[in-house]
Amino acid sequence: MEKTGYTLLKIITWIFWLFPLRVHYLFANICYFFIYHIFRYRRDVVESNLLNSFPEKSSRERTRIAKHFYRHFCDIFIETLYFDRISEKEGKQVVKYLNADLPDYYMDKGRQVVVILGHYNNWEWYCNWPLYSKYPFYPVYKKIKSKAFERFYYSLRSHFGAIPLERSLTFRKLMDNYQKGIPSMSAFLFDQTPRIYEIQHWVNFLNQETPVILGAEKIARKTNAIVLFANSQKIRRGKYEVEYQLVTDNPSECEKYEITEKCLQLLEKQIKEHPEFWLWSHKRWKHKKNKLGKIPKVRNFES
Repeated sequence: MEKTGYTLLKIITWIFWLFPLRVHYLFANICYFFIYHIFRYRRDVVESNLLNSFPEKSSRERTRIAKHFYRHFCDIFIETLYFDRISEKEGKQVVKYLNADLPDYYMDKGRQVVVILGHYNNWEWYCNWPLYSKYPFYPVYKKIKSKAFERFYYSLRSHFGAIPLERSLTFRKLMDNYQKGIPSMSAFLFDQTPRIYEIQHWVNFLNQETPVILGAEKIARKTNAIVLFANSQKIRRGKYEVEYQLVTDNPSECEKYEITEKCLQLLEKQIKEHPEFWLWSHKRWKHKKNKLGKIPKVRNFES
């Protein structure tokens, strides 16, 4: 079953490869109509998230943001499938890094680099980074239950030489690189909802009490890594730009939670400027601080 599902996904991407990306956006337009108007995919989640995040906006304004979000959501769906077969030439054009020399500057000095980013614009396309750098690049991911999708996404993310790193293996691998003096760069999506036993800290994010994931900050401290935030902009369909922003070059001097909170502030600013490009369909506020009671014992990050 796993092999059949994986083969089917590969066939779909092969069909996508036969046509230029601009043709696929016609399909994305059709997808938008069905997902938003007919199937109403997670409309209640999106509307609730937008209402709680932007209570000052009118209902019409939030509806406009929701519609733009669903259009963008359909775009990144077809873009992700297209990425599996994309050429190196086109792969280097779809996401351009305005200061690609910044991470390499630190890695040339033997430092580890931790990049923190949110589910904003097309995060899967950032796996084109190896086209810009000679150093190992580890996009950190959460394991998918479906073995076919797990295998497919691993193949897609490693298309240009990235080394996808499952979350449970991350600490050991990056510590090993640090101890051996092997410079590398790892990328963490940090705006997911943590599992209940992982909750250690809450922040005010988008007008709401929000539990945060601290894995990237902990690894940065343990490996004395440079911490960068990936600030991305959607230029137009199929074209993104990323500018790295230095969060800290000395994580040991930062207060506890400071790195995570700084990155959340940067992400919030990004979202408020162009809210339609963030992933509103996830249940990020399913845990309520005043309703949790006593939180189960937190597991060590290294385990």
